[in-house]
Amino acid sequence: MQERGSVIMYNIGDKVAYPMQGAGIIEAIEKREVLGEVNEYYVLRMPYDDMKVMFPTCGVAADSIRNIIDTEEADRVLEYFKTFFETNNENWNKRYRQNSIHIKSGNIYETAQVVKMLMYRDKLKGLSSGERKMLASAKQILVSEIVLSKDLNQAEVEDMLNEMVMDHIKEGA
Repeated sequence: MQERGSVIMYNIGDKVAYPMQGAGIIEAIEKREVLGEVNEYYVLRMPYDDMKVMFPTCGVAADSIRNIIDTEEADRVLEYFKTFFETNNENWNKRYRQNSIHIKSGNIYETAQVVKMLMYRDKLKGLSSGERKMLASAKQILVSEIVLSKDLNQAEVEDMLNEMVMDHIKEGA
C-alpha cells in the first residue's frame, strides 16, 4: 500500500475489504478502456467462489476499500459473533432496511451482527427469499474477510459460524 497525496494506492498481493463484495487479494492492476475512457483498475480475487471483481483505482469505489482486519481482530469478531445476540424487529421491511444499513456500513461487526441474526432466524423460523439472499451476501462478506485474516478455508469458517449459532439455539437464548 502506498499513498499518493490523499489517495491510498494498493499493490498487487494486498489483502483488502471491498464493501458489499467482501475481502480479496489484489491480483492485478490493469488499464482498461470503458465507455471510451481509459482508467486503471484493481483486479480483486475473492476467496469466496474464486470470484474476480474489478474497480477503478480512483473514485468512490477505491475510496471505500480498506485493509482487511488482522488475526487478532478476526478473533474479536468471532468472539462478538459467538456472544452477540439481540432480538430482531419482527417487521420484515424494517428489519430488511436496518440490516441493509449495517451491511453497507462496511463495518465487520455490523455485518457479523446481521449474519448471526439471519442465521438464527433461519434456523428457528425460516427466511423470506429476500432475507435469504441478504444472508448469503452478508455471509460472503464476513467469511471472506475471516478466511483471509486467519488463513482458513471457507468451509472451516462457515462451520464455525454454524456451530456458534447452533450452540446459541441449544442454550435456549
